[in-house]
This record gives sequence, C-alpha cells and structure tokens, in this order.
Amino acid sequence: MNESSETIEFRTLAGVDPRIAVPFRRAISPAERGHPGFRPGTEILAAGSVHRDGGAALTCDIRLDRDVEVVLRDGTVLYVDVYRPVGDSPVPAILSWSPYDKTSTTGLKNDLFENRMHVESAWEDGLDMFESVNPGYWVAHGYAVVNADPRGIGFSGGDIQMFGHQHALDEYDTIEWLGGQPWCDGKVALAGNSWLAITQWFVAALRPPHLAAIAPWEGLSDLYAESAYRGGMPETVFSPMILGGLVGLGLIEDQAAMIDSNPLFDSYWRSKKADLERIEVPAYIVASWTNLIHTRGTFEAWRRVGSERKWLRVHNTHEWHDLYRPSGVEELRRFFDHVVKGVDNGWDATPPVRLSILDPGHEDEINRPESGFPLSRERHHPLYLQLDEAQLTASPAAAVASLSYEPDETGIVFHHTFDEDVEVTGYSKARLWMSAEGADDLDVFVTVSKVDGAGREQLTQVVPDRTHAGANGRLRASRRALDEERSTASEPVHSFRLVQKLAEGEVVPLEIGLWPYGIRFHAGETLQLRINGADLLRRPEFPDMPPSPTINRGRHVIHVGGAYDSHLLLPFVDGAPSDRQS
Repeated sequence: MNESSETIEFRTLAGVDPRIAVPFRRAISPAERGHPGFRPGTEILAAGSVHRDGGAALTCDIRLDRDVEVVLRDGTVLYVDVYRPVGDSPVPAILSWSPYDKTSTTGLKNDLFENRMHVESAWEDGLDMFESVNPGYWVAHGYAVVNADPRGIGFSGGDIQMFGHQHALDEYDTIEWLGGQPWCDGKVALAGNSWLAITQWFVAALRPPHLAAIAPWEGLSDLYAESAYRGGMPETVFSPMILGGLVGLGLIEDQAAMIDSNPLFDSYWRSKKADLERIEVPAYIVASWTNLIHTRGTFEAWRRVGSERKWLRVHNTHEWHDLYRPSGVEELRRFFDHVVKGVDNGWDATPPVRLSILDPGHEDEINRPESGFPLSRERHHPLYLQLDEAQLTASPAAAVASLSYEPDETGIVFHHTFDEDVEVTGYSKARLWMSAEGADDLDVFVTVSKVDGAGREQLTQVVPDRTHAGANGRLRASRRALDEERSTASEPVHSFRLVQKLAEGEVVPLEIGLWPYGIRFHAGETLQLRINGADLLRRPEFPDMPPSPTINRGRHVIHVGGAYDSHLLLPFVDGAPSDRQS
C-alpha cells in the first residue's frame, strides 16, 4: 500500500452523526502530477491568441487574475482564477467549482479520452476547466468566468471534502465574495457538468443572496442511491479512480473507504444528498437517458427543485459532447442573458421540458416540447413473465412455475413484439419474485432494450462506437425493504437502512426501479427484457473499466403464476401492449 492510500486520521463532519468517524488520507501533491505551481498575478490575454492546439482563438482581450485569494468564514484561503473583460465596467460572474484543478494540468480533461469523446478541439479555448465553460466565449459576451480550486484542491487551504455541508458553505462564501467585487455587478451564476453540476444542487439549497441562476448539466443529487450504493450494491471501481486523480497539499476524505465501512444509508450518506426543495433560483437543467451516473439524479432534481422558473432539456448524446457543442453553448447564453442580465430575448417562451426520444435503428426525435415530466398522458401497463416461451404478455401466467438461471451476463431473456408503433417514456419497474439456490442473498440486474424485425439488438450510440445497454435497474435482495412513504406503484424507493437476508428456499418479491428512459418501438420490433446477475453497463469514457463485483453464488430462481405476479411495468405514451405477437 502506498502512502497516499493510508488513513492519516479520522474526523467527524458537519451535519454527520459524531459517532461516525470519517477517514482522511494524504492527497496526491500537485507537484507529483506536474502542476505548474502557485503563480499569482495579472496578465492580458490578447485577442487572436490561441491557448491549445486546434483550440478556438480569443475574439477579445481578456484580463486574467490568477490565484486570487478568497478567505472563507473559518479563515481558510481558497484560490480562484478570474477571466474578465478589460476595463472597469462590472459584469456578472459565472463560477465553476471543480475538483480537477483549475489549471487543467493534473486532472481529467477531454484530451485524455479516445477521440476526445467527439468533443471537437475547436469547441474549447484552452482556458476552460474540464466539464466547464470556455472563458473566451463568455468574456466576449459580457461575463466574467471564475475557475475555483475548492477546499484542499491544488494550493487552496484545508483538506478535500466530497460534497456535503462544508463543501456547500465554501461555495456559498465564494459566491458572496464574488458578488461584492467591484468588477462584478452583484450577480453570480453557476455552470458545469457532472461534479460541477452536483455541487450546484448543494449550494443553491443554501440560497446565497448573490446567486442569480444555476445551470446543472447532468449531475446526481443523491450520492448513495445513485452512485455509491445503487440498488444497495457497492460501487468499488469508479470512485477510487476519481479520488486518485485529485491533488492537494493536505488530506482527502476517503469516500472509497466509507463505501466499504458504511453500507447502509446513515447520516454520512444523508449529508451527500441535496435538499432540492430548498432551491429557488432559476434553473436550466440538462439531462440524458443514457448517463450511468447522473440520469436518475438529474431527473429527480428537475421534479423536486423548488424554483418557479425551471427548464429541462433532455439530449441524445454524451454529456461532454452536448456541453461543448456550439448549439448548447448558445442556448445556455440565452438562458443566462435572460435570467441574469434581464435581456428580453424570448427565453420565457422556451417550453419547460424538451425531450429527446431514442429510436435506435431509426432517427431519434429531438427537443420535443412538453409541459412537464413525467408525462401526464403516460399510462402504465404490465407485461407478465411467461416462462414456457420466454415471452412478456399482457395477461399473467396461468399456472405457478419457476425457472433458474446462472447469474452471469447472459441470464434469462424475455420478449414482447409490438403489432403497432409505441412509445415508452418515463419510469419503469420490474417486480420479480425470486429465490437463491444455496445462498442467502443475490444481486439482480434488469435491462430493457430493442430488437429489430431481423432479431438484431438495436442499442443507442452515445458517441460513435460507444453504445448504451438500455433502460436498466438493479437490486441486492437483502436491501429490498421499501420506503413506503416515498414509493409509488410505478416507482419503488428503497430505504437502504435494513438488511434482510434470504432463508433457504425463501421466495421474495423484488421491486426494481429502472432509471427513466424514453424510447420508441415500431410495429414488428421487440422489447427485450434481460434478467441476469452481472452489470452490463460500460462507461463510454472508460470502456475497459470492469464493473464492481457482485455477491452472487449459486443459481437464481424466478417464480411466476398465482401470487407470483412477476412482471415489467412500463409507461406507455403512444400505443399499448397486447398479446398479439407478430
């Protein structure tokens, strides 16, 4: 074990039960990762200058104030880089709050990924942080861009914390500091993707007075349920990789160790869940159906955010491609111009919801306007598992039966062929009666995808050569207890506070919520339900990253018929299922 992975000390955190000791370990030093160093000062970046190979040239002069000191309420000093127009006229500020180092030299960046995940080089100016906005573009349109190193990152003081109350307080203080600077007109907006979106939920809930708008571009809002322990299964591969890329002079909260030591939902994990209802500022929220981390949390935020003025756009590509492509940038400016600057540009006529409906094998429907989400016209219909012919039918199985399968990637597959065009958009649920052979627990995965008339599975391409497996859900049987107050007939919500192991031969109902999805099936096409014991999802950015291990051993058994009403519940928007199979 190297020094950076060893626990240095245990601490209690604000908002967390003091009996929960949180481990901190040594962070990787900035110098070890090639950081250019602490370089306070001011310079003018000239119009026409280029700051990355193939990058966009600056269209105006920009004043850069580097490593500007921000003193927080507890005396800790953070450092930010401020890009702003030359001159004294005050402008709004756009703050990006990122753990990946504001110099973009030590952390993640698009250049590290195959084909840059199809983010064109000309879409970045070389001054931007990863998953953030381009200063060159925004300064030319009358904004300042502030790139921050949060607590513990880079040369900022303190120790790195992973979301939570202290993280939000620090961003609150930075927003208020920015709003009081003579070059700022008192209005601060937030922008960014992934981590930079997640933090927006937390700080906006604190309602800093100078915060004028947020623009979260795909960000989870409940770290436990949506990432660390989705379905009650620990995520043990991706989190350590992210933690290992953060640099600082002090310590870092070891969230990977907390995943191992705190498997149930407690006050530690509650501190990593945003209080969405408290958010009041205008919000432009961007989501997709295919994000392995952020899909559920972004849609959940859209539904629960308390803002009276909020908009949701659902795209059909990868988060970074959508963030940087010019059409998305222009739309974000229209939003900020209107709600931050007060420009009468027609933004208020923008539909509150715009959906992209996936149609693999055909052409996706993009930016379809809707009045809300979930759709008020959706109708949930069950498709019941029939074991004899591996079919899904509108009628329950006539007789009690069971079938076992090996809990591998293949598992068992069921089909339903549509005799008319249908759209399935919203939240789906699998209710499965299951038991385990020779084991007291099981991990089960469900995936819904499309098969064309020739029997070929049709998957959505997130970017070329990277596909998404389909609508999906998962559950560890021992974590099956529901939160009865929050669960509905179509959306099970688990408490994750109780362990219920299986007795020998015990058959139990598993309510497995699938993350929201929007897909169209044409007449003659088939809906395929796969039930298996291995994670089929692969991160398009890290296609060789293995999934987290499961606890599976022995065969899984599915039960149908009689009281065993195993079925898939789907939100149909157009068309409905029938037992007429093509």
